[in-house]
Parts: sequence; structure tokens; C-alpha cells
Amino acid sequence: MNPFLINRNRLFEQLDEDSVLLLHSGNAPHRTTDQFYPFLVSKNFFYLTGVKESNCTLMLIKTKKESKSFLFIDETTKFMKQWVGEKISKEEASTVSEIDIKNIMFNPVLEKFVNKIMTYTRGNNILPPNVMYLDMFRPSTKHDPLAYKEYKKFIDKYPELQVKNLNEHTSYLRMFKNKYEIDDLKKAIRITNEGIKRMMKEVEHRYYENQVEADFMHEITLNGTRKVGFDTILASGKNATILHYEDNNQRIEKNSLILCDLGAEWDEYSADISRTFPSSGEFSDRQKELYEIVLKTNKETINFVKPGLTWKELNDFAKNILITECKRIELIIEDEEISKYYYHSIGHFLGLDVHDVGQYGVTIQEGMVLTIEPGLYIKEEEIGIRIEDDVLVTKNGCINLSDDIIKEVDDIERFMR
Repeated sequence: MNPFLINRNRLFEQLDEDSVLLLHSGNAPHRTTDQFYPFLVSKNFFYLTGVKESNCTLMLIKTKKESKSFLFIDETTKFMKQWVGEKISKEEASTVSEIDIKNIMFNPVLEKFVNKIMTYTRGNNILPPNVMYLDMFRPSTKHDPLAYKEYKKFIDKYPELQVKNLNEHTSYLRMFKNKYEIDDLKKAIRITNEGIKRMMKEVEHRYYENQVEADFMHEITLNGTRKVGFDTILASGKNATILHYEDNNQRIEKNSLILCDLGAEWDEYSADISRTFPSSGEFSDRQKELYEIVLKTNKETINFVKPGLTWKELNDFAKNILITECKRIELIIEDEEISKYYYHSIGHFLGLDVHDVGQYGVTIQEGMVLTIEPGLYIKEEEIGIRIEDDVLVTKNGCINLSDDIIKEVDDIERFMR
């Protein structure tokens, strides 16, 4: 069965009766003069349609008797064909989304169609809806949801419609991954592994962080994707103690550690992997001592993952290992001192977004994909270490989807030799 049809059916079960949903696929933001940023499809739109085209609208209508899906797309003009290529056709959109081709129309029809369903006539079998679902995501408190801009004319024209937030439902549904999503994540992780191996092989010939990042990008491109799920972190030495360091432009000092946090994207699904390795190919005794603490925390926390846990319980479990081990080597004396060297949570949801939507008040359950990423960041020693894996929660525990990406000290040193 089509995975996007499955996703829509799951969503229909959550929606109120006598409701309409409008969801825009997005447009590429303007960059400068005649240049635009690369287009990134709305992840909720892709989740429900599989279509990656800009300037499309998904409409879902739910009544007491039935649920229907409609899709509104751009029509390809002669000018488009010559300058940017053809847009998706009705036939292609129907095949991808499994929306009946009779319910796929061109964008100019959208406003008339909404006006029709909002007006009860003898020829219209759909009673006017009472609720309108919109994607109410806000990138910050300073910004209104993009849906306000796209569909403000309908909000203003039909004030009797109660506007509800689509994200209340998609943030729950997207926590649970189906077989198709898991396969895409596995592919993204496999490509990421190839990129990491390439970096570790070539680092002895590189002098700057961005040169090592270039090796990663070249390798994942050779493996079928030029897309990453987020800006790559390629941090050496003291830069690795900055959690979201993204400049990636400093000289790599001899005998320093290199922390990479990166993820190739495959069919909109992103890997998220962190590995730390020595620029020289061999860990110093001190680097190894600290690395083994982070590795122990990573491995034991993965073994601890199971359905029924809260995120707090998972965080506390990992943090207590770090506290115990850091006390053992006398890096800290009191428990609360750990915040000086470890200042983030153990992980997050992963999927269509690298920090995927989800409801953290819900206990961890089968079908979720999480990251497990403990770290230690010791500024005074210019050492930053993070080891991150992507795990699928199962009935009795979890499967480490990134288990093939080496992380043992001996394995790393042997590979780099």
C-alpha cells in the first residue's frame, strides 16, 4: 500500500468531522536579485503526499460520511519548459501520492473550490466545514506561521471556521516510523558511513577543517545524494568544545581530535551521526581516557533504551554514567560540576527533520527513531568528544541503525592506519 496514503489515512482518523485541511508545499526563499535559496519541501506536505514540488496545496476534507484528498499544482507553461523544465504532471502526482487524478487540479482552481465547499448548494454534496486545519509552525515568536500568509484570504473570508493546528497531529504521527521510512533512514546512514570513512582515510593529507568536510560531501555525492539534513559540524581541537560550531574553516592542529556531526539525506530522511577521531590517526593516552568514557556512556545508554522510558529517565541514566566516570578520573568532584563539561541532552527524535517533530511528554515507544549522543567538552584541554548513533526502538529494546559505523578506539586506529 502506498506509504503516503497510509499516512493520510492515519491523519484522517485524528481530524474532526466536518473539517477541511490546507497544507502548502512551500516555495524557495528569495536570496538576492534573481537568485533563490534551494527549495526545501514542507516535511508535513511530503509526509502526506510524497510530492516534492514547490507551490502545491494539499486539501483534505472529512465529513461524517467520507474523507477525500485533493491536490492543487502548477501547470507547466511553455516558458517554464524552456527555462526551468517541466513541473510535475497530474499523472505523476497521482502516481506518487495515490490521490485520484480526478481530484488533482491546477492552482487557479483552488480559490473557487474553497468557495464552493464553503457554500451549501443542491449540487454540492459537502456541507460547509466547521474547522480548518493549518500548519501553524512558527520558526520563532517573531514570525507568524507561513500558513497565515498562504491562506489568509480564506481565514478572513470565512471567520466562522475554527482554525486548528495541524502540527498537534503530525507531531504525534511522525514519531512512529513505518518500513519505508526506516529503509530511507538506513540508506541515509549507509551513505553517511561512506563519507565518514572517506574523511578518516584522507585526513592525513588535509590541513583545514573545510577540506575534510569537502571529502565528506564528495563521497556522499558519489553515493547518490548531494543533500545533507543539516549544516555539517567539522570541528577540530578547541572548536569541538563549541556545541554547534559550523565555521569549519580553521587549521587542523597536529595530534588534535576532530569531531564531526553530520548526516546525508536520502529521499527527505536525514541521518544524524557524530564521530570523533584523531587527526594523527592515533589517540593520545589522555584523549583515549576521555573518549572511552563517552563511548561507555553511548553503548550503555543504547542498551538501556526500551519502550516505557521517559526522556528524563534516559537523560538521567546517561548523565549519571558521565558523572561516575568523570569522578573516577578526578575531572570533577561534585555531581553538579558535570554541567561544565556536558551541556546538552542525550538525544532527540530523528526522521524527516534532523531534530524531528515529536511529543517529548510521551513515553518512548516501539517504532520511534532516536539519537543517542553523549559528549564531553573540556575547553581547558581543547578536547571535545561526541559519539552519536541512530536507534530504532523495538518491542524489547532497540536496534542501532548505525552500528556499522566504527567507534571503538582500536577499530578507528586500525582503519586510519
